[in-house]
Amino acid sequence: MNSDAQQTRGLNGSDAHAWRGRFPYNEIISLLDVNRPFNLAESTSQDLTVGELMDLAGLERIRDLKLGYGTSAGGIALRTAIADACKVPAEQIVTTQGTALGLFLLAFEVCRAGDEAVLATPCFPPSRDSLLGVGVEVREVTLSFENGYRLDLEQIEAKLSPKTRLVSIASPQNPSGVQTSRAEIEKLLVLMEKRSPQAILFVDETYREASYGDKAVIESFAGLDPRIVTGGSVSKALGAPGLRTGWLTVADDDLRARLVVAKMNTVISGSVLDEALATVLLRNKEDVLAPRRRLLAAALDELATWCESERARVEWVRPDAGALCCVRLRSDAFDDAAVSRFWDLLPQHDLQLASGAWFGESSRVFRLGFGYLPLERLAPALSAISVVMNAATSYRS
Repeated sequence: MNSDAQQTRGLNGSDAHAWRGRFPYNEIISLLDVNRPFNLAESTSQDLTVGELMDLAGLERIRDLKLGYGTSAGGIALRTAIADACKVPAEQIVTTQGTALGLFLLAFEVCRAGDEAVLATPCFPPSRDSLLGVGVEVREVTLSFENGYRLDLEQIEAKLSPKTRLVSIASPQNPSGVQTSRAEIEKLLVLMEKRSPQAILFVDETYREASYGDKAVIESFAGLDPRIVTGGSVSKALGAPGLRTGWLTVADDDLRARLVVAKMNTVISGSVLDEALATVLLRNKEDVLAPRRRLLAAALDELATWCESERARVEWVRPDAGALCCVRLRSDAFDDAAVSRFWDLLPQHDLQLASGAWFGESSRVFRLGFGYLPLERLAPALSAISVVMNAATSYRS
């Protein structure tokens, strides 16, 4: 079965019985191999080029960089730049190869056999699969499309127990772009103190700085409470996933030391070249983010217009931040067979979307990335979705 035919495979895949990996198979891996002309599956802003990066101030002496080992905690220059953005001391930062490595290290080090983790879904697949891969019992809290994917504190409270060691959420969420408020985080911490006093709260903030136009960027939750660990990277808002540079903010000295040792035993250190480039990018981030935020605002307006024009066939949850959102094929316009045809027809129209099934949602939902394509290509891509919907619903056996 090729990747085009697997669009609707779930988090574990429809043929999970044949899969023998420690980590569940997820078809989101196809995004690394397929890039169609109308790629609305990616959740990043437009890719930054090496030329754009080299034009930033601070790289004048890059030729003198020695390509030896870095430190397991991460270079101090990079950790200082991250700390400035998160408003915490630099010593609380541990750099990782993207947020993805941070997810794994946290799951591997925080949880042991018999422990539980509470996870808000739908979610970025490695958020769930890293936990499953290390053998943790995952208690999922399913957030609903109908409720705008808002955090359900009652559901979370019901899943918490003395065995809970990790509570994992994202803000803004992937795939919906919905943010969690400070008040909700504070209420969640109170629940954790009462029901799961040994648990830490992980907040994935990968999309935090991908705001729209002049909209204020929500502050990091990193310094709010010592039980909070946050994750971030230069991948999404800054458009540099190829640098593979992310981080965790960890206030607890013991946990931070354990994570550094875990990193040393898995990847030793990050690439000193990647870290040097990421440092310069973070120091110049507002020059990079400002035009991208304007583009995201314009793209979101374009998407909102399309969703309104197609309101008889689709519904959506408007995102708070990030270059992504969730769109759903309406049940009164698409039966199950039409949904299946919709996914089958996408490649014929050079279209790429991220199935909701990858994130723990229904395949009737798809993640639509509106920041990756140049703005002039977004409208034709959305029009192509309309054409596919026409074909999917006009089929006659």
